[in-house]
Amino acid sequence: MSGKRSIGDIHHLLAWLQDSSKIRKNILMKKVIVLGAGMVGKAIAIDLCNTFEVVSADKNEDNLSFLAQNYNMQTVHADLSEPGMVGKLVGDFDLVIGAVPGFMGFKTLKEVITAGVDVVDISFFPEDPFLLDDLAKSKNVTAVVDCGVAPGMSNFILGHHAGQMDVKSFSCYVGGLPVERRLPFQYKAPFSPIDVIEEYTRPARLKENGQVVTKPALSESEFIDFEKIGTLEAFNTDGLRTLLQTMHIPDMKEKTLRYPGHVDIMRVFRDSGFFAGEPVIADGVPVRPIDVTTKLLLPQWKLDPGEKEFTVMRIIIRGDEHGEGKIFTWNMIDYYDDESKTSSMARTTGFTCTAVAGLILEHGFQHKGICPPEFIGAEKNYFTDVLHYLRDRNIVYQMQEN
Repeated sequence: MSGKRSIGDIHHLLAWLQDSSKIRKNILMKKVIVLGAGMVGKAIAIDLCNTFEVVSADKNEDNLSFLAQNYNMQTVHADLSEPGMVGKLVGDFDLVIGAVPGFMGFKTLKEVITAGVDVVDISFFPEDPFLLDDLAKSKNVTAVVDCGVAPGMSNFILGHHAGQMDVKSFSCYVGGLPVERRLPFQYKAPFSPIDVIEEYTRPARLKENGQVVTKPALSESEFIDFEKIGTLEAFNTDGLRTLLQTMHIPDMKEKTLRYPGHVDIMRVFRDSGFFAGEPVIADGVPVRPIDVTTKLLLPQWKLDPGEKEFTVMRIIIRGDEHGEGKIFTWNMIDYYDDESKTSSMARTTGFTCTAVAGLILEHGFQHKGICPPEFIGAEKNYFTDVLHYLRDRNIVYQMQEN
C-alpha cells in the first residue's frame, strides 16, 4: 500500500487512514507520521514502515517520490511551515516523529502537542523544550525531545549512570565526518548546513564546579586520538541542552569533533562576519551574510551520492559507585551502510529515534510532559532495549570500566 498524495487532497489521506484500520488483521498496527523527509527523516520512515503504518510528510517532491516508489508507506506533499498544517495532518495518528529543520522545530512540536498526539522529536531546536511541559501535561502527551545521537544517546547513557552512581563529571565528544579528507574544509555536512553553522556561532553552555558557564563556540580546542580514525580536534559546542536542567552534576561539557584545521577556518569565517544574521548593505541592497555563506558552502559541504562518512562518539563519566571511584568510557564508531545506502549520521540519529518510538508504541512507555532521553535512560530495562535495538542495526556502543 504505497503512493503519494497532495495536501490539497487531505481528505483522501484521512480516508486511507480509516480504510487501513478496517483491513488490519490479527495485530493492530499503529499509525505513525514522520514530519520531514530529509536525510534523517527518510531513514526513520524506512525503519518504521517495517513494523507500523507510516506516512511521510514534506514539501520535497523528490524525497517523497523515492519513499513512495520503494517502500510500503504513504506520502503527503505538504508545506509544514504553513500555519495550521501540522495540526491538520497529525490528529489521527498514534505517534508523530518530528524531523524538521531546527528553526521550525519548536513551533512544529507545539502544534503536535496541541493536537494531543505523542511525539518523538529530533529537530534540535534552540528554544527551551520545557516551555511546552505544562501544555504537554495538560494534553496528556508524551513528548520525547532531542532523541538523536548527541543529544540523544549521550543523554541516555548519562541518565543510565546517574541512576546508579554519584556522577561527578560528564564529557561527550561527538562528530560526523567524511572518510575522505578534502581541503580546505575537510568536512561534509551530514545534515542541514545552517544547523551546522549554528554550532559554530551559538555560545556553549557548560557546567564547571556546579555552575553553568558560557563560553564561545569553537573555543578550548583539544586533540583526541581515536582507533581506526586517527587524531581529531574537539571544541566547545552548546550540546548539553536539557542536561543543564535535569542533571545536578558538577562538571559537564559537550564538544564537537572535526579533522584538525577545520576549526581555524570556521573561526575566521565567524570572526569576519560571514555567519552574521543581521543584514549588511551591499551596493544598496540589504543582504544577510549567513544566507550568502550558506548558499556558497552548501555545494561544497554536500555529501556526494554514496560518499562514505562516519559518526564517532566518546563519552567519559566519572563518579562514585558504592563508595568506589569509577570511570566509564563509552565509544561508538559507525560508518555509511553500503547495503541500505544510508549515511551513518542518519542511522545513528534516526534509529535512536525509532527505538524510542517502539518503546512508546509497543512497550507502553509513558512520561507525560516533556521527556528528554535522560529520563528514559534512567530506566534500566528501557536503556537495555535501546542498546539492543541499535545493535540489531549494527550500531554498537562499547563500554569500558576503570
